[in-house]
Amino acid sequence: MVRRGGARSRGALRGKVALVTGGASGIGRATAALFAQEGARVAIFDRDGRSGRRVAAEILAAGGEAVFLQGDVTKALHCRRAVQRTVARFGRLDILFNNAGIIRRAAVPDTTEAEWDRTMATNVKSVFLLSKYAIPVMVRSGGGVIVNTASGWGLAGGARAAAYCASKGAVVNLTRAMAVDHGPEHIRVNCVCPGDTDTPMLRGEARQLGTPVGTFLAESARRPLGRLARPEEVARAVLSLASDASSFVTGAALIVDGGALAGSP
Repeated sequence: MVRRGGARSRGALRGKVALVTGGASGIGRATAALFAQEGARVAIFDRDGRSGRRVAAEILAAGGEAVFLQGDVTKALHCRRAVQRTVARFGRLDILFNNAGIIRRAAVPDTTEAEWDRTMATNVKSVFLLSKYAIPVMVRSGGGVIVNTASGWGLAGGARAAAYCASKGAVVNLTRAMAVDHGPEHIRVNCVCPGDTDTPMLRGEARQLGTPVGTFLAESARRPLGRLARPEEVARAVLSLASDASSFVTGAALIVDGGALAGSP
């Protein structure tokens, strides 16, 4: 397997099969591409058919193996089918990256019940559903790895993001609970907690808040490293948790935020 630009991959995931939710853009897209570069066969699960098929095509064009599965991560039937189709296509499932997520920037009084329910369903229920169907498959093959996307705001509160903070806090503790339950079955469960990352979702936050995108991104970059994360940088953290480099790591929340939670520069 060769990376774009000619650099040879290390093959850290050679022989593995990975299912990536929210893989049509942002961190999910970067992670799906990196997993493929490292030798994994990748199933991309997303609602966005056009973008999802494009990501799968890019992986195939680069010499990797990928399939796109269109569906809604909040629906049990779609999640069960995504796992079943991944196994039918590739024969197994070793890695589940629960990455799909949304954000609603509002305080509690300004958040509608429908917005609350949609945020919790997309960010938390999806982790439950995909894991529910993936874990028995992993157990039958002797183990596996689950990585969930939480957030720095799953460990500390943030302004005008009540539903999002609640959902990501739930992901952090659900990660810990699953690590306890499934460690004896040789399934490691960890979460990555990104800070502000230059993705379409981050730019969407600016629009929700009515702030010029340039101003919002500049304010978001105020952290010790003085910049936003790139999706590829978060993807490398996910790769570490998914690979044997983290073979004795489970129940962990890996912060990837340029020092934001450590304090202001």
